[in-house]
Amino acid sequence: MKYRQLGATGLKVSVVGVGTWQFGGEWGRTYEQGEADAILGRARELGINLIDTAECYGDHLSESLIGPAIRHNRSEWVLATKFGHHFHRPFERTDVYDPADVVRQLELSLKALQTDYVDLYQFHSGPDAAFDSDALWDTLNRQVEAGKIRHLGISIGSNRNIHQTSKATAVGAQAIQVVYNRLDRAPEEEVFPSCLEQNLGVLARVPLASGFLSGKYKPGTHFGSDDVRSRRDAAEQDRLLREVEEIGRTEVPAGVDMAAWALAWCLKHPAVTAVIPGCKDVAQVEANAAAVALVATGHPQDA
Repeated sequence: MKYRQLGATGLKVSVVGVGTWQFGGEWGRTYEQGEADAILGRARELGINLIDTAECYGDHLSESLIGPAIRHNRSEWVLATKFGHHFHRPFERTDVYDPADVVRQLELSLKALQTDYVDLYQFHSGPDAAFDSDALWDTLNRQVEAGKIRHLGISIGSNRNIHQTSKATAVGAQAIQVVYNRLDRAPEEEVFPSCLEQNLGVLARVPLASGFLSGKYKPGTHFGSDDVRSRRDAAEQDRLLREVEEIGRTEVPAGVDMAAWALAWCLKHPAVTAVIPGCKDVAQVEANAAAVALVATGHPQDA
């Protein structure tokens, strides 16, 4: 495994992390504790130390599977979670960024994660009006002072949201999470230059484009109604999958796994600290970790 410094946080994170939205039950299946234990246990064996989750991945469900899985080696993990949404049922949430409620969300996350602190607490895909609340950031920074949060971050909803990115340092945030992959390079235009200017850590989410860049899906693929991908426009999905086929023919070297190539592609950008792909099972953890073999040294954030 390779490691990088997450901006100015002082946190050393594996360049490949574990995204855990799937644990919340919106990716076509549910999980038992033993399955989460196996996934995170194998990740640790492979040198992965970064976990990203959220309050609304099944009303703290994802967090409640992570907590027992890492309870005995909590200090070895960099644990990132988020705030801002109340989960009601699959694919249904309401936004809640009221400072007092955010503190309640934090306490529920800490309880589910069976820990007394989170390493990175992220504003989760919220509107600019909620982001611009001084009271919210004052409250969050008090939680940092209390030791319940080590560092603050922003998970921007639109990967072109320069408004929130440019104000990160001013509100006390030290990391940006953003959608970035070979099919969606929008952050390169404004978001990444701002991150580099501010020395912000960057977590690239959806680095495999919801699995499309694994190369295993073809145009015409249909997903079950319990899979978030079923909510995509069919014509747009087919366009993306045709683009993936072209990338496979023209950019991925012969004999190289496309998913590993796609993760390494993200990690080449000087602004990107780590990728946080989801993984449905141990085999996918292993496949994601294998991308490290394609990652060159000499990155500005190398630890």
